[in-house]
Amino acid sequence: MTEPVTPVTQVDADTAGPAEYAPVSDTVDSAEYGDATSDPDGSVTNLAAGQRDLAERVEDLTRVLARQAASIERLADDAKARAQRERQGADLPLVTELFALLGDTTACARTAESDREREAFEAITTRIERLLIGRGGILVDPPTDTPFDSLTMEAADVVDTEDPAFDRTVASVIQPGLSVPGRSIRPARVVVRRHR
Repeated sequence: MTEPVTPVTQVDADTAGPAEYAPVSDTVDSAEYGDATSDPDGSVTNLAAGQRDLAERVEDLTRVLARQAASIERLADDAKARAQRERQGADLPLVTELFALLGDTTACARTAESDREREAFEAITTRIERLLIGRGGILVDPPTDTPFDSLTMEAADVVDTEDPAFDRTVASVIQPGLSVPGRSIRPARVVVRRHR
């Protein structure tokens, strides 16, 4: 239990130091404040018990407030995560449409009749690709010699290879794929090497 504090008077200021309050000394004048051992109605004892009870209640309330603050933080984090999942789900149709548009502009760039048209379609393709990635889409366009991944790729064709080091690797990409975090939307169509 902590000792009760009393304001420091001007006389005590020199001995008490820089503190604003000093603890009550054990040599309190019993004529002025009364003797705790000779307290007939037990008011000093009741006061000490009340202070202990109050301190316990303050500690209990502090624990309750800390638990409630942690619960509120957890609920806020859950709400943020739910909102982000909903945004990702809401953008899925847009990402799918952007991916289809990307395929169209890529095909137009490949079949353009002039350099000017090809450059224009390539510029549009680049812009659509940036939009697609900005909305959470991930283009699956594996480089040659990448190991085949059945989660993000589809074997459209298989070619033989003499080198066992190239077994089950990508020979070429027919069409890029699309995925979003944690989910494959459309696997990349690839040609896979197989060792014979």
